[in-house]
Amino acid sequence: MQEFYRLKQGLIEGSIVPVLGPGALDGASDRETGAPVPADNRSLILAMNNGREMMPRLMYEFSRAAQQVEQRRGQAAVTRFLRQLYSRPSTLPPLYPLLTQLALPYVIDLNRDGLLQQAWAERPHTLVQGASRIMGQGRRYRLFAFNDGGYQAIEEEAVDTTLPVLFKPLGCPLPEAGFIASDADFVDYLTELMGGFAIPSFLKRYRERRRYLLLGLPLNRDTERMLVSELTFGADPLRGWVILGREPTAKETKFCQRLNLEILPCGVPAFSDWLQESAASGVA
Repeated sequence: MQEFYRLKQGLIEGSIVPVLGPGALDGASDRETGAPVPADNRSLILAMNNGREMMPRLMYEFSRAAQQVEQRRGQAAVTRFLRQLYSRPSTLPPLYPLLTQLALPYVIDLNRDGLLQQAWAERPHTLVQGASRIMGQGRRYRLFAFNDGGYQAIEEEAVDTTLPVLFKPLGCPLPEAGFIASDADFVDYLTELMGGFAIPSFLKRYRERRRYLLLGLPLNRDTERMLVSELTFGADPLRGWVILGREPTAKETKFCQRLNLEILPCGVPAFSDWLQESAASGVA
């Protein structure tokens, strides 16, 4: 597909930035049980509640359910659940090795797992980890340098801007488990994101005039739409493309029209398969 070829070239050049949603984890599974790695709202809620559904209003979005757990058992209970969930040995989704082979300079991963970090285990890089409710600081992120198989906490002045950047706005289990999960987390984080305190200065400069490829990211919730709007601030007027893998809802269509995002009629597996085929055939 010609569109896929143009997207691949833009990704390699860095003019297009991938934004990974739950659908990017399609094919990732627990090595012991074979169960899919939970990533979307429903699967995360069921995993957190031992496979049982919660009240309908809580099943609407993971952050609501996480807020309920936090109110009853404390923020540490949600962090502990996510850390344990994403510390289990899991297979990589087909998309991740393919993206890693492209040596992308910048990736935004809106999932909370550590599988892309695992795929980047041989790549020195900078990790930007979203954080909420950090007392006494005017920022909502942590910075880590990855080299020689391990992470080291750094300040922004120590960032090597020649290295690729992995931005995990909603957190990750390593090197220090921290997550944006509950409604309270999102209220704080999104407020700071809109104020410019949740993105380091070097990324603010880098993201100017970029385009974005949203992979497997549903846009039918306010939370995801607000994240995309703010994370892609300063983008090219043609902000990018969306690969949903299903028919968009009316809200998704309206949002994409407003941001000038083109919805492509395919799913993440189709894009992964094309990347695999192009790599095998030597297509640049």
